[in-house]
Amino acid sequence: MKIPELYDYLVRARRDLWATLETVPDEVLSRRMLEGDRMHSIKDVIAHTAGVEDGWLHYTILQDTPVEEGFPALKAAGSGPAYAPFPLSDLLDYWRAVEASTLAYLATLTDADLERVIEDTPEEHFKLDGLLWHVMLHEVRHTAQIAALLRTQGIKPPSLDLLFYLPNLKA
Repeated sequence: MKIPELYDYLVRARRDLWATLETVPDEVLSRRMLEGDRMHSIKDVIAHTAGVEDGWLHYTILQDTPVEEGFPALKAAGSGPAYAPFPLSDLLDYWRAVEASTLAYLATLTDADLERVIEDTPEEHFKLDGLLWHVMLHEVRHTAQIAALLRTQGIKPPSLDLLFYLPNLKA
C-alpha cells in the first residue's frame, strides 16, 4: 500500500468516525478520561491528532504556515489538555482543513520526493516517505484510542479496521 492509498483509507475512516462523534453528547467528548500532560478528553485527542498532521506537514516538511494559523482560538489553546471547552464542530473544521491541505500536498508528491531527506532536528534526519508513514500511523493509533474511549462510555464506535475499507476483489 502506498501513501496516497493509506491516506485515502484515513479520509474514509474519518468520515465514519466524525459521523459517530457528531452523535456523542458534548459532555462525553469533554469528559476527563485520561491522565497525562497533554490529553485528558476525547476532544484533546482529536485536536492532537489533527495538530500533529498539520505540524509535521507544515512546520517540518514544507516549512511553511500551518493550517492552525487560520484557527486562532485553537492555536492559542496550545498543546495541553485545553480542548474540552471547544465545540466539536470547531475541532472537526480544523481537522477538515488539515485534511484538505494534506490532500493537496499528496497530489503533488512524486516517487523522487519520497526519497528526500527531511531535517526534524539537527540530530534527526528522516526520509519523507518515513515521516509520512509516521504521521498516518500516528492517526491510526489515536483513532483507535478514541474508539476505545467511546466504548468505555457505552458508545459503539464505527469499525475502522482497514479491512472494512479495502475493495472486495471477488468477481
